[in-house]
Amino acid sequence: MISIANPIYDTVFKYLMEDERIARTILSALLKKEIVNVEVRPHEYTNGQKEVLSIFRIDFGATVRKPDGSEQLILIELQKTWLPTETLRFRQYLGVHYQNPKNIVADSPDRHALPMVAVYLLGHTVGDIEEPVVYVRHQAYDYDGRPLTQGIPDKFVDSLNHDSIIVQIPRLHGKINNRLDKVLSIFDQSYVSHENQHYLSIDDKSLYTTDTDMQPIIHRLLMAASNIEMRQNMNVEDEYYSIIKEQEGKVYGLERDLAEKIGELAEKEGQLAEKEGQLAEKEGQLAEKEGQLAEKEGQLRELVKMLIQTGKSAEDIAATLHLDIQSVNALL
Repeated sequence: MISIANPIYDTVFKYLMEDERIARTILSALLKKEIVNVEVRPHEYTNGQKEVLSIFRIDFGATVRKPDGSEQLILIELQKTWLPTETLRFRQYLGVHYQNPKNIVADSPDRHALPMVAVYLLGHTVGDIEEPVVYVRHQAYDYDGRPLTQGIPDKFVDSLNHDSIIVQIPRLHGKINNRLDKVLSIFDQSYVSHENQHYLSIDDKSLYTTDTDMQPIIHRLLMAASNIEMRQNMNVEDEYYSIIKEQEGKVYGLERDLAEKIGELAEKEGQLAEKEGQLAEKEGQLAEKEGQLAEKEGQLRELVKMLIQTGKSAEDIAATLHLDIQSVNALL
């Protein structure tokens, strides 16, 4: 068993991908295509803004050999994150590529854009998807839902759509079934050292000794493990992410308290609405009684007028209706 630096750390991952041969090996396995050469391209967002971003990002320009032997330049946007993050951030980074005029082929007659593949190395899982690696590819269809074959692929269509590869690092559990599994095994967190999460403990002889592409990766991760500055940077990342987690915990607590207060307020508003409804009901009943009373008063006034017309005096009417003389006079 040997101990290599854990490439889930940004500083180690950056050091790893700076090696052109290693970048070709990893990206070729992910894309399942032969990459002739690859170079890091400048991008708009810096990875050093740790207080703002929790995503590490590298952009590559890669020359891919197509099945017919021809070569094609594509963009590969690789983003790695430890923590669950808003998809809006990923979309914002993609937007930078779509807006960047440098990603337009200037000498093409129709000024088409370079094809792009977005690769996401996630330190967390996505929903209930159990597959460690998910390929999301766009496809063109006709009105009836049949896949188009004639004229596809097309530069215009490819300029407006991109494929994605999602790697769920927690879903890597030591299973080596294909070339990609073997390459991604260096990210498998089930190999994390019990003494220090900065390192992975791997069996170099069983997996990598005879693999001429994997040996440079293992060698570079061994160099990173023995590099003092690299270890210090990993400590800094540990501190940073512990602060992020603590802040997220506080935010979660505040959101929970806020949700409880909103629930209590809603309950009080419901109780108030219920009381207002009861009050409105009582007011309606009172109005109904007042109406009935007014109706009876009107009937009594008509009766008094009729009795007056028959020649009865106010005193006689008061005695007949069991009313006092003042009430009778008020009805006249």
